[in-house]
Amino acid sequence: MAKKNEAEMPETTNGLSISNFYQGLREELDKVVWPSRQQLVSESAAVLLMVTLSASLIYLVDGLFTWAAKQVF
Repeated sequence: MAKKNEAEMPETTNGLSISNFYQGLREELDKVVWPSRQQLVSESAAVLLMVTLSASLIYLVDGLFTWAAKQVF
């Protein structure tokens, strides 16, 4: 594995400062690819649909096992 040259590594300051924190925060948030409103709505609807279907399936299977357990015991 190759080592990075010292010249390639960015200089960092020792210690913490609020201005450096917010500058780094802004730089990272600029890299984020935010979804469009249409994409956000459609993917949220898909998640809600899948959660509803999964919960319904679990409810039905639980009811089946409850009924079967009552028949056996």
